[in-house]
Amino acid sequence: MPLTHTSRVESISLNHHRHLLRHWGREDATPLFMLHGWMDSSATFQFLVDALPGDWHVMALDWRGFGDSDWNQGSYYFPDYLADLDALLQHFSPRQPVRLLGHSMGAMIAGIYAGVRPERIARLSLVEGFGLNATRPAEAPGRYARWLRERREAPTFNSLGSLENVADKLIERNPRLERQRALWLAATLTRSMADGELVYRADPRHKMVNPVLYRLEEAKSCWQRITAPVQWVMGGDMWDHPMARGVLDTLPERRACFAQLQETVVADAGHMIQWEQPASLAATIQPFLL
Repeated sequence: MPLTHTSRVESISLNHHRHLLRHWGREDATPLFMLHGWMDSSATFQFLVDALPGDWHVMALDWRGFGDSDWNQGSYYFPDYLADLDALLQHFSPRQPVRLLGHSMGAMIAGIYAGVRPERIARLSLVEGFGLNATRPAEAPGRYARWLRERREAPTFNSLGSLENVADKLIERNPRLERQRALWLAATLTRSMADGELVYRADPRHKMVNPVLYRLEEAKSCWQRITAPVQWVMGGDMWDHPMARGVLDTLPERRACFAQLQETVVADAGHMIQWEQPASLAATIQPFLL
């Protein structure tokens, strides 16, 4: 598959972890930071970068435990991602507020960070990442018990078979994904083990339950402190993703937290807009981020 913009990678230490950081474009161009979602990696912004008009220096890291960044020794916790992002922005833009785009989990991290460090963000584009379902305190005992079980028996990934099988699964979950792109993603998101088995390029401990409950009221308090203009981008089939169930009923109260909010729906797209409709997404974010 021909790629319009070739990326270059570097290894960078952030928050006591080695991260892979991917660059596209000239280093003296306008910086734009992109944050990927769960079980994804920086590389899969490739289609979006290829479709993005203008002169940008796009930077995207592999979150810890994903892609080619270091794994944790144990579980993964949301505040660590905030600290990783803070270290990244401090390294590359210590004095200037930045343009920041996040998808899914990356958008959730970006949204919280923009409220915690409002002076660091110039413009914020949140793609399919408007928070999780609210939880109840009564869920805590069961979550802690499950987490303790999973610490004794860490989860693993099953063998994925062939790249063609992985591509088939990606298309099944994202029916508008072109076959050629699906095969490229399959190769990008997997690695071969010593025995030749194909597995996801991620730490299987990400499958462990988070013992810390998601508290919607805390997220809303952070969102209310954001001073930058915010863009919500949703797929036309935005509620096809399991994580979106339950969010719809509280969407008005989440929306009300943002002082400057634009909303855009990208038609003919599900959760992975940047895979299925990268040109439409690029046309949506370009004028906002500028």
